[in-house]
Amino acid sequence: MDPRSHGNEVLSTAAAPPRGERRALARRRRHRRDAWLAATAMVGALLALPLAQSAWHGSEVAAVLAIAATAQFAGHRWAIAVIVIAELFLLPTVWPRAFLEGELDSRIVALLTLVAMVPSLLAMRRAAAVLVALTGRRRPRQMRRWIHAGLLVSCGIAIALPWI
Repeated sequence: MDPRSHGNEVLSTAAAPPRGERRALARRRRHRRDAWLAATAMVGALLALPLAQSAWHGSEVAAVLAIAATAQFAGHRWAIAVIVIAELFLLPTVWPRAFLEGELDSRIVALLTLVAMVPSLLAMRRAAAVLVALTGRRRPRQMRRWIHAGLLVSCGIAIALPWI
């Protein structure tokens, strides 16, 4: 009897691809997602360099973001966490330039930088999972939730910090 058959009917293999194909498909999808994250982080870093204030160390954070994007292009999963954290540090430098001050040219560049930051800020959950994996702690699901909550709180602080 064929292992894919159940009684008189035969299950279709088109509905459920073999396990190896599913893994390969998931791996390709993850690589595309990681490449997109790295590309937008690199664009955000390059756009943020001219906007950086000397008092906030924005140029250094933009340089770290560019290095993390390069590491992500090379396939290092830890770079997701560095990209998200660097963009959280860069957020207080960029968003006031987009909405509160500056000439039209710098505002447009700041808006483009904010648009480039969106995929990285949406990857906070993946960054939390990577940070938990790096720590090697027990109960990874609970730790991931705590770290994700901490990243969300730090995003709120980064948005409110220029007003303080």
